[in-house]
Amino acid sequence: MSWQAYIDNLTASGKIDRAAIYSRAGDSAWAVSPGFTLSASELSEIARGFDTPSGLQAKGLLAQGVKYFLLRADERSIYGKKGAEGLVLVRTTQAILITHYPDGVQAGEATKIVEQLADYLISVGY
Repeated sequence: MSWQAYIDNLTASGKIDRAAIYSRAGDSAWAVSPGFTLSASELSEIARGFDTPSGLQAKGLLAQGVKYFLLRADERSIYGKKGAEGLVLVRTTQAILITHYPDGVQAGEATKIVEQLADYLISVGY
């Protein structure tokens, strides 16, 4: 399956409206929803945030210039919220999944879908 197919499957769920898959270092995009490009500095902060969440805790989680309230940050998952929408970011062995869920979707529903994809990618070596 192509990387873009994973993005398409996430958005087809109706729980995720935008998604991207980047390398674990955050330095290359493998697949991106149209219009969901993050800046190099945002990607760098996110990639570092998995190992050292203090930067995200101090500054907040930024994606496309929008600041999200940081709900969770550890070596696997980073969750952020802004109003009724939010971000679910999960790091696998080789990739970082960055997803956005819209107003009207429960955070837990979006989280479950993204975490399941991450589990699958880890199980196949990615």
